[in-house]
Amino acid sequence: MYQALYRKWRPKTFDGVVGQKHITETLKNQIITGRLSHAYLFIGTRGTGKTTCAKILAKALNCQHPENGNPCGKCPACVGIEDGSILDVVEIDAASNNGVDNVRQLREEAVFSPVSVKKRVYIIDEVHMLSTAAFNALLKILEEPPEHLTFILATTELNKVPATILSRCQRHSFKRLDADVITEYLEHVASCEGLKLEHEAAELIAGLAEGGMRDALSLLDQCSGAGDITVDTVYSAMGLAGNRRTAKLLDYTVKRNTEAALELFDELWTDGKDPATLLGELNTLLRDCMMLSVAPRAGANLLSGRFDKEILAVFCKKLTKAELLCRINTVSDYLIKIRGAKSPRLSAEMCLVALCDPSLTEGLDELRARVSRLEYDFRSAPRASYADDDEDLAPVEDIPYDGPPVRSSTEYDDDDELDVSQFTEYQPEDDFLDKAAAANPVDLNPDAPAEAANAPVDNALLWSEIIDKAESSLPVGLIPILSDPTQSKCEVDYDTLRLHVAPGFFYDMINKQDILMRIREAANEVTGRSLKIQLNELSSGDSEPTRSVDELRKFKEVRFI
Repeated sequence: MYQALYRKWRPKTFDGVVGQKHITETLKNQIITGRLSHAYLFIGTRGTGKTTCAKILAKALNCQHPENGNPCGKCPACVGIEDGSILDVVEIDAASNNGVDNVRQLREEAVFSPVSVKKRVYIIDEVHMLSTAAFNALLKILEEPPEHLTFILATTELNKVPATILSRCQRHSFKRLDADVITEYLEHVASCEGLKLEHEAAELIAGLAEGGMRDALSLLDQCSGAGDITVDTVYSAMGLAGNRRTAKLLDYTVKRNTEAALELFDELWTDGKDPATLLGELNTLLRDCMMLSVAPRAGANLLSGRFDKEILAVFCKKLTKAELLCRINTVSDYLIKIRGAKSPRLSAEMCLVALCDPSLTEGLDELRARVSRLEYDFRSAPRASYADDDEDLAPVEDIPYDGPPVRSSTEYDDDDELDVSQFTEYQPEDDFLDKAAAANPVDLNPDAPAEAANAPVDNALLWSEIIDKAESSLPVGLIPILSDPTQSKCEVDYDTLRLHVAPGFFYDMINKQDILMRIREAANEVTGRSLKIQLNELSSGDSEPTRSVDELRKFKEVRFI
């Protein structure tokens, strides 16, 4: 009878446990010295070895001939515990036995001495699922346990375990396994099982397992039906879109090519890809891009391992940090919506539409992304040519979808770090201001002839041009207000547009971030500069003539200091 790989390869001794040496060495030393606790609490995510270590510890506590802290696996106690014939070692699933009556029954049985072994051991899995009354009942026996009794509790959610229980247990935290450790173990298992496993496929499975060895072995088992286990085999078995098609989908959204993005999604839908899984892959790609963008020197440790760095580097150049964050939030929002949606396909399609045209869902994140794009475009040196006028955000730079991930030895060094020189640095705005303009704040046109350098700017004329440029993007009702000099006026110097608006209703209409950003965009186009915008209330004295301070000198009482 065939046995699943995760069961077949479950460790029998502490030495066989992978990646949790900080725990197994401690438990072995306790077995050797006899300094044992009456209650243990194993904490960690799924598939990291909590239940496995609990069973090994139960055997080691009762083994007749322990070997350096490990159970021998040959004595009657070890064999009986392994096959489940010894009833003094009990494994309880708290998820289905979480009532106070279940714990009371356990207490009644626990007081009796073991029949065939030295210690009576209770392994309670998912202990956080116990009810409050059940925890209180368990607490009583944990306070004053019999000499022959040992509890081993396991949980994935420490925050749900009462402090009174925690204080009476010896705690051990199981960590997520490194992808390299899982990859090496998968290749070992595949070699022993006669499976042809490509190294890239093992790395992909290790990334998908998210630190859990049991999940990794289950995925390997699922892919073992194919002759050779390749990257494409894993994608096909898991129903994933694959890194190349996911990258292509993101690229279409960056280029604002809604039609192509929806067509590719329809192709993936026809292939049986789950919409939620697809959006999850898209968010993983965006997350990896963000990690490389904000921490390029951290190497591969922060990455999921599903996407080649060459793909990530291209997207890091195409998208600013604010745009990446905005897209991550958009996809995350739709992932929440898709769970309860009657049509997951529709939710995924609307997510792609929103990614292609962020203006359809304008919020604070979208506005920040737009501002970051405007600032980046202004600050950047001449960029690559554009493929099409309609794809104004997509420089022509090939995304390497076609073919398996390839490591470029010319771009990445031996310790797997990304060369930070690949990325455009986003500097503070002041670093890019034309400092020379400070001496002549009204000279806004860099192409103006030298004799016009000192000519004053007609703010009224300039403001009229800005209004004309912004008219198509602003609500119709605002144009008369902005055009009326008694209601608004504008002053522009070398880096700031100061907009003065009559207080009250009109001021509140204009004092909105999307309105101000559209005015700023129009001003940038007219002046050819990246201007900051300041909104002030128009006071009644703004239009009155000003008087010189020299007029006060005729008064003897005035003293100037």
